Amino acid sequence: MNTLRLSWLMLRRDWRTGEWRVLLIALVLAVGSIATVGLFANRVGLALRQEATSLLGADLRLVATRPFPPAYRAAALQRGLRVVEVATFPSMVVYGQQNVLAEIQASEEGYPLRGKIHIDDGTQHIAQGNPAPGTVWADKRLLQRMGLQLGNEVVIGALHMRVAARVVRDVDQSVGFASFAPRVLINAADLPASGLVQPGSRISYRILFAGDSAQLADLRTWLKGQLAVGEKLEDVRDARPEIRTALERAEHFLGLAALTAVVLAGVAMALAASHFIMRHLDTCAMMRCLGATQAQVLRIFMFQFLLLGGFAVLLGGLLGYAAQSALVQSIETMREAALPPPGWLPLWQAAASGIALLLGFTFLPLWQLKSVSPLRVIRRELGMPPARTGLLYASGAAVLSALFLWQAGSLKLGLTVLAGLAAGMLVFGLLAWLAVRTLTWLPLRGSHAFANLARHGRTNALQIVALSLGGMALLLLTFVRADLLESWRGRMPPDAPNRFIVNIQPDQRAAIKNFFTQQQLPAPELFPMVRGRLIAINNHPISGNNYPEARARALVEREFNLSWSDHLPTDNALVQGAWWGQGASSVLSVEEGIAKTLGINMGDTLTYDVAGSPFSAKVVNLRKVQWDSMQVNFYVITAPDMMKDYPASYLTSFYLPADKAQASDALIKAFPNLLLIDTDAVIEQVRQIMDQIAKTMSAVFLFTLLSGLAVLYAALLATQDERIHQAAILRTLGADSRYLRRLHLTEFAVLGALSGLFAAAGGTLLGWVLAIKVLEIPYHSGALIWLVGVGGGIVTVTLAGWLATRRVAGMSPLQVLQSV
Repeated sequence: MNTLRLSWLMLRRDWRTGEWRVLLIALVLAVGSIATVGLFANRVGLALRQEATSLLGADLRLVATRPFPPAYRAAALQRGLRVVEVATFPSMVVYGQQNVLAEIQASEEGYPLRGKIHIDDGTQHIAQGNPAPGTVWADKRLLQRMGLQLGNEVVIGALHMRVAARVVRDVDQSVGFASFAPRVLINAADLPASGLVQPGSRISYRILFAGDSAQLADLRTWLKGQLAVGEKLEDVRDARPEIRTALERAEHFLGLAALTAVVLAGVAMALAASHFIMRHLDTCAMMRCLGATQAQVLRIFMFQFLLLGGFAVLLGGLLGYAAQSALVQSIETMREAALPPPGWLPLWQAAASGIALLLGFTFLPLWQLKSVSPLRVIRRELGMPPARTGLLYASGAAVLSALFLWQAGSLKLGLTVLAGLAAGMLVFGLLAWLAVRTLTWLPLRGSHAFANLARHGRTNALQIVALSLGGMALLLLTFVRADLLESWRGRMPPDAPNRFIVNIQPDQRAAIKNFFTQQQLPAPELFPMVRGRLIAINNHPISGNNYPEARARALVEREFNLSWSDHLPTDNALVQGAWWGQGASSVLSVEEGIAKTLGINMGDTLTYDVAGSPFSAKVVNLRKVQWDSMQVNFYVITAPDMMKDYPASYLTSFYLPADKAQASDALIKAFPNLLLIDTDAVIEQVRQIMDQIAKTMSAVFLFTLLSGLAVLYAALLATQDERIHQAAILRTLGADSRYLRRLHLTEFAVLGALSGLFAAAGGTLLGWVLAIKVLEIPYHSGALIWLVGVGGGIVTVTLAGWLATRRVAGMSPLQVLQSV
């Protein structure tokens, strides 16, 4: 009989007798949980990006100051992508005797590729197509400032155009302060006749792309090799820091959830594989007696594991796909968001993870199993042959570590959790062994339950370690999730600023504050601002050619918004250095992100050119800025005395309640020179992303909890045979069912208490590290995590243990002996 056929027959026999039950369930849940998290995270990630790109108008865009080569459009069309070109430029809009500087946007048919433009042409609705040739769509600010009505005619360049609609909500607008003017949308067909496109005209050209993510990635790679000076690629992360921050936090947490599933799956697999191999020592010994070589024994069992692994991977993948589909259907907002279908990559990752876990935790034990002595047939005390235990654990740890770094998506996140779990495993193992050994010294050593725990100290210590790691992962996910949600809600409260005022003149500051008082609104803080270009670092002139990265080149070639202050702004935190005191001069503070991009370090001297007048100052601190706070923020802030002689304007942000919307109209009428920017659309989008992430967190937690139950199930079944043998002896000696039940419940309660205690301790420490160092959110540790950890451990392990052993406790002595 060949090896493969024998493996199949043994697999069928063990299947009928239930030998594969523990290992199969553990592996199916391992693959299923990883597939569920991966598929769901993939779908949510795609949906979040699609929704976020609605603020950009596309999946990807290329920005330049001159027309694009035809090859760019051709390359995108060859890849099956949708393409639209847009030109934006400043121009005067004339109506009667009035003229206002506006931002004119001329777009091709099909704009926007992502998102919708909401207009009011008598009724509010989503626009279908672009403005008709000869017409314009103007935003509310322009209509208010010029007193325009729908149907009025305005002059733009050489064109006489009719105002056909008011733009209620637009896409592809910056939240920053690069463009303050009211926006006017026209059809690209009108642009040549306008006479506004001339040599030297200040025109920003954008080509927008949308379509399949793989083709977009391919196009992006191709474009990076073609970009000329002044051309910059942007996606939603590059163009919108407030969206980028929300997406990055979401990905970090989903990565943490995936890591939790990997941890729990690995622990369950280790326990299940150990249980299976110990139950097959007799089979191996018998095969050796019948003449099987060590190589044949290894191949027979390896084929069984691979056959089982293939079936479990298929079943786990189907379970994961079905679970995430059910999850999507169960979340109302997700149905409304029409989540895109997932890619195949998460399923392949789950399958590879399952096979890697299976081989990582079983190959070396199988290698050891082939060396079982034939003498075990007559000498049952012979167990597994001696092996290098450290090597066995090292193999599983190596596989788990590789999966960690793969699943995390972030090296920092993966290494942090990996180091925490490795330390937890060592510390938990030592403390668990000491705890069960200490039970023999207590006055309660006469108790059979405590004595039994101490007698099997190594086995019970391993169970405690497994349950502690599983509990720590679940507690970590639970409490970090709560802190993350609280932090997000705190950063985007209901009264987050939704209006920005720009171009406040110095002599208008008092009048602006009086206006807010009259409107019964809190007077906002006014921030001074001047425009300056960075021209030298440490007295070495710089230009875009000094930087290979496109973003760095763009930052150097543009003007910065500079400000000054005698105190650290709200929602800013120092990461290096200290804030200056009164009377400080020639010092400045730099945002840490731009400092890293431009290679600016503490102590460097930066030189800026402001309206032809240069000044130099020393970097004395670096700041972290919460870009998603919707507050006024600056890359560079100087001491007040440095820039007091430069002409400056002021800006501010404030929250305007819906019932005081008329205040914005009154503000523009009272101060016609002001530019009022409405950011309600951006805030609504960020809040929607946060709400969806919150639901994602809750849903993903349910599936990691399922993996935790797999750990508990595997831990209990791993000692079931031993408990049956023990019950046989005790029932033979006269113990009744009540005594056995009390014995088992006491043991499980102690195991649960110790596991919960260690899990709470590890979760508290690792949660703090993750919150502060990786997710960068406040961490609030209290007594609740200890109550949930210890109390939950006792209740869960005791209940599960009772369910697993109640059949043994209720069996008659004869039945127990027959089952041994």
